[in-house]
Amino acid sequence: MAKTILVCGYGPGVSTAVAEKFGGEGFAVALVARSAERLDAGAKALAAKGIRAAAFASDLGDPGAAPALVERVGASLGPVTVVHWNAFTSVAGDLLTADAAAIRGAFDIAVTSLVAVVRAALPDLKKGERPAVLVTNGSFAKIDAKVDAMAVEWGAMGLSVACAAKDKLVGLLSAKLAGDGIYVGQVMINGVVKSSAFDTGQGTIDGQAIADTFWSLYEGRADIRAEVG
Repeated sequence: MAKTILVCGYGPGVSTAVAEKFGGEGFAVALVARSAERLDAGAKALAAKGIRAAAFASDLGDPGAAPALVERVGASLGPVTVVHWNAFTSVAGDLLTADAAAIRGAFDIAVTSLVAVVRAALPDLKKGERPAVLVTNGSFAKIDAKVDAMAVEWGAMGLSVACAAKDKLVGLLSAKLAGDGIYVGQVMINGVVKSSAFDTGQGTIDGQAIADTFWSLYEGRADIRAEVG
């Protein structure tokens, strides 16, 4: 049976490695982000590796765009088997000065739009072979005084709260979807990924290690959380 992974929030680093890993395991790969130029380049790079891939420009901050996105992917590559959520935003860095729209935007990317895409893909997932929802998260999600102080210092308060909410969402989705045979798993990254948007030359974590961890979670389907770094 044909398999398609929907990579939401495509860019350098984690999502590129995940696309290559799952593509190499026989998945068709749907790349989603706002930049059509980046998506086209990514699809061509995957095709050069013998991976069937296509680009789907979409604003993942708009939950209302999810049904049309999933429909377009299905028409081009076939039903969605795996959703990989790698989208994030750094808005609302200071929660005491950010406007309400920025704070809502942080949650829309981390929670609202993720739920919207899962809901839109649910009919496909329920019928798919070994369906899954795989979520990238960061260590800002941790309930830890040092992490909180770092998030304030770095101007990442909105991202931190959104990551914590996303961690909770992973557990809720896992409990809700287990009865349908849909696996939900998360990889939490403790550090900076090489070649990612956060890497200013100090990245120490290889995206391939994260992709391999996602694959191990997907194959094992037992633990719902893993950490890298």
